[in-house]
Amino acid sequence: MWLSNKRPRALNYAVTKKWAKSGRKIENAIKHFKNLEKRVATEWQTKWLTNARKFVVTKLRKYSININKI
Repeated sequence: MWLSNKRPRALNYAVTKKWAKSGRKIENAIKHFKNLEKRVATEWQTKWLTNARKFVVTKLRKYSININKI
């Protein structure tokens, strides 16, 4: 029988992995980065955009995606 006091290991996945179970998080991170770049071009650099860009850049580094190639 299953032990109910442990986390479901089959449902979790590593954030840094690029494999089938990860879904579309890599595509979404790239899309988010592009949208932020568009907003910086139109709205200029705001604190909110600076902080949001930090989060996205960190995600892209985790997935080992080069920002210059996007």
